[in-house]
Amino acid sequence: MAGFWGKRKREEEDAADADLARRAELAIVAADERVRLTSDELDFARAELGDKATEDLAAALDSVRTHLAEAFRLHQLNHDEIPDTKEELRTRNARVIQLSEWAEDLLEERTQVLQPKIDAVRRAPETLARVRADRDRLAERVPNAREVVSRLSHRYSDSALSQIGGNPEEIEQLLDFAVHTASVSERRREAGQREQASVALEAATEAVRRAESLLDAVDTFEIEALRAESTLAAVIDDSRNDLVEARRGAQTPTVTQAMATLQSALSALPASGTRSDPFAALSSLRQANADLDIARERAARPVPSQEQVEHAIDDADRQLAVARGLITGHRGWIGADARTRFVEAERLRAGLPLGPVAEDDRETVLATARRAGSLASESLQIAQRDIEQSRPDDWGGNGYGRGGGYGRGGGMGGGNMVGGMLGGLVIGSLLGDIFDG
Repeated sequence: MAGFWGKRKREEEDAADADLARRAELAIVAADERVRLTSDELDFARAELGDKATEDLAAALDSVRTHLAEAFRLHQLNHDEIPDTKEELRTRNARVIQLSEWAEDLLEERTQVLQPKIDAVRRAPETLARVRADRDRLAERVPNAREVVSRLSHRYSDSALSQIGGNPEEIEQLLDFAVHTASVSERRREAGQREQASVALEAATEAVRRAESLLDAVDTFEIEALRAESTLAAVIDDSRNDLVEARRGAQTPTVTQAMATLQSALSALPASGTRSDPFAALSSLRQANADLDIARERAARPVPSQEQVEHAIDDADRQLAVARGLITGHRGWIGADARTRFVEAERLRAGLPLGPVAEDDRETVLATARRAGSLASESLQIAQRDIEQSRPDDWGGNGYGRGGGYGRGGGMGGGNMVGGMLGGLVIGSLLGDIFDG
């Protein structure tokens, strides 16, 4: 019986060794084929994207070839004329599998990183066609954007319209820039300068995307302004009620000062029917209202109402929406301070609860919502300052900026608009070709 089980064990070991050997052969063949395919892919990518973009994949391919040479050497030892023990065969086959699988994994990882750029190159003709089609599609929306800005200028002040007033002119410049840069991409590709062709195509695509974002901002501005007016009406009522209640409560110096500030903010609101800035008015009144609430809370420590919490959250949402629209449409011009405040405001808003808030949590939630709204408001103000500082002085003809060509001498806003839009995409001699009009 012992002999039977011993034979059975040897047969199982032999079968396992044979399976390991087959797996080693399959693994090394698969890895070798992957090296050949990746080498072809690298040649294509290097020709299209340049050495810099492909250096990681090239380094990985060199490393894989070195280690696969070891795998082939081990595989050869398994088949030479020198007898091997079963343990030696197992060790070599396991190492062959390890090296082969590592090689495939590394090449897969590096290829996946580069794949989006390779795919973009292969889709360049259809991307160019899409850029031109999108340019025509978006150009049809520009007259409506101008009409909206003109119509809203009778209702809202220049400060309110500063968010979108210059959008139509910027949109037209971006669309012209997109078509021109698409042509640059074609010329560079035909001349064999494929790396620069890819950069120019990326710039054209980004210009179209920015133009659409600015158009969408015009479309949504009126909705946001109406929402601000609606919220302002609610905050006015809430502020008046707060003043009435404050007069009945404890009159500490802090409460008295906060009441006077809120009353001044109410008195400073523009008369009905005049051109106004609901965003600025709401921000001012909201701050004065919040200061009075804080003063009264410190005096009596009442529990904030659910309505107060909801108003604060709604106001934070509105402030974020307005700031988001401005920052998204002018990313290249927005500095670190505005971005930092906006990101922090979004983080605070994301942590606010949905639905009713327990009384024990309302004070914290209210403070967080107000902080989010305040940061979003600060982000908007800083972003507007960044934009005004980035725009060239000669954009002021109609209050919102005027268009121009894209020549070196001061067209395209002297290059500032394009520089902000590209965020550094176009470099070197490519700029000269792009601005050759």
